[in-house]
Amino acid sequence: MRRDRPARRAGDLAAVALAPIASKGFAFRRPRHTLKGRQDAAAVAASRQRLVDLKIQAKAGAIDLVFLDESEALTHPYLARCWAQRGSDLRIQAPGQSKKRAMLGAFDPLRRRLLVHTSPTKRSTDFVDLLDRLGAAYGTAERTRPLVVVLDHGPIHTSKLTTKALAARPWLTLEWLPKYAPELNDIERCWRDLKQHQLANRTFADANALERDIPDAVARLNHERQLKSSPLLGRCA
Repeated sequence: MRRDRPARRAGDLAAVALAPIASKGFAFRRPRHTLKGRQDAAAVAASRQRLVDLKIQAKAGAIDLVFLDESEALTHPYLARCWAQRGSDLRIQAPGQSKKRAMLGAFDPLRRRLLVHTSPTKRSTDFVDLLDRLGAAYGTAERTRPLVVVLDHGPIHTSKLTTKALAARPWLTLEWLPKYAPELNDIERCWRDLKQHQLANRTFADANALERDIPDAVARLNHERQLKSSPLLGRCA
């Protein structure tokens, strides 16, 4: 496409995509979803800088920092690339009907540790259960430094029940993310790795079997992340 030519319209791009050989400068690609058109750019930039500051404080030992969010795991296998002999036929048995389990998690970027609470549902009561697990893991009554939790404005984070539960836990300090900015939440990468690696290429008989396996998958993910961040491993490499 030369500069003296007008930009191609949607119809032109569709024709190029269907052509046996695309024009020079074009590639056959799949578009991706984006929320940037809905974002408040100034709020996202300010939040990004705030998160950098919080991570510096956590590294200095002034605070504990965790990112909270929810996801889902499916009994239907996540298909991921893997090593295999040439010519082998890779087939993964798929269940007739896919079931799911909710995963409510907290990720500590300094310790590189993911804590997950599983549940059949993804409701405010389940989020309160996650807060209880968080309190058990980090302690509540005798804390000597703040526990800062980063979370978005999802419905189960802002419901009346959750608001009351957060107020009853003064050992928590809340850091709210701006709307439509999931890329700022570090736990999103954990969900991706958990599904694409630890739960990939496996079929589960039912939702209960999936729920039983999630803790082991999380443990493997935490083990790998901590190995990669080990200073001793880095020196050996």
